[in-house]
Amino acid sequence: MQVHSSVLDLIGNTPMIELKNIRPDLPHRFFAKAEYLNPGGSVKDRICLELIEKAEQRGDLKEGGLVIEATSGNTGIGLALIAAVKGYGCKIVMPEKMSKEKIDLIRSFGAEVILTPTGVAADDPRSHYSVAKKLAADTPNSFYANQFHNPDNFETHYKTTAPEIWQQLDGKVDYLIHGAGTGGTISGCGKFLKEKKPDVKIVLADPVGSILHDLFHYKEIREEPKPYLIEGIGEDMLPENVRFEYIDDSMQFTDKEAMLLCRELLNKEGLFVGPSSAAPLCCAFRIAEKIQEPKNFVTFLCDNGDRYLSKVFNDDWMRENHLLEE
Repeated sequence: MQVHSSVLDLIGNTPMIELKNIRPDLPHRFFAKAEYLNPGGSVKDRICLELIEKAEQRGDLKEGGLVIEATSGNTGIGLALIAAVKGYGCKIVMPEKMSKEKIDLIRSFGAEVILTPTGVAADDPRSHYSVAKKLAADTPNSFYANQFHNPDNFETHYKTTAPEIWQQLDGKVDYLIHGAGTGGTISGCGKFLKEKKPDVKIVLADPVGSILHDLFHYKEIREEPKPYLIEGIGEDMLPENVRFEYIDDSMQFTDKEAMLLCRELLNKEGLFVGPSSAAPLCCAFRIAEKIQEPKNFVTFLCDNGDRYLSKVFNDDWMRENHLLEE
């Protein structure tokens, strides 16, 4: 019999999809790793399982324990799913700007959600980072997953995601383009791919308003962080899992171009995914337009579009935020 012992066995080994319809005028090939097909609906399932199982091995998470994390949503969903399967409690702290669908989904798994103000500094005691850290410090038998700074995040993608990409494309990877929330995906994959093929280009796609673009290019913050609408990528602080030594370039994109391309992915490729899946493609197309020799571009379909029905796939919300032209 071919039977899995639990839903957790379905995490990882996601398929690679070639995008053939969205920019057929270009001589290049565009590939996207379908991370939205993980059981929790996003790439974050990978690190959630690793963070919890490594904590169990170290004795940081014991029977009856409580998992605590600060997140923009997808890590919260993954942790809530895994905590439910393994029998742990779960408390998720997230900014109030995140979609209602994400909040409801986390609660559906039995986790508690604590909402914090949007747009406050990372070191402000009201930020989701500060609230989660204090909650963990004050709660006995709790485990603070700490995805932004926990090296198990980086190692997960180095050990699993990148080798899958290498195998699926027979090593024919010229560009890997991705955003950074915690930085674990782009940095972990970047390290592995550069060890295999030193001339591969790793490009960070960063939203206007995030500080990562400035830190990569200038080693300092020249533009103060500003609010942006896209969820899951971009930062107002530098996570330890963002490792610039494995990144070759950084490009910015706007909320509007990412949201519109997200809709185009659904209409032309049949891919129901979130805006953070479209954002790196905005940058990939810009690079591709300047290159004549055919190259292979790789990015990620980060999460499922069902958690953005009230936002990018809602015409009223798009108009209210000046993202949809009549």
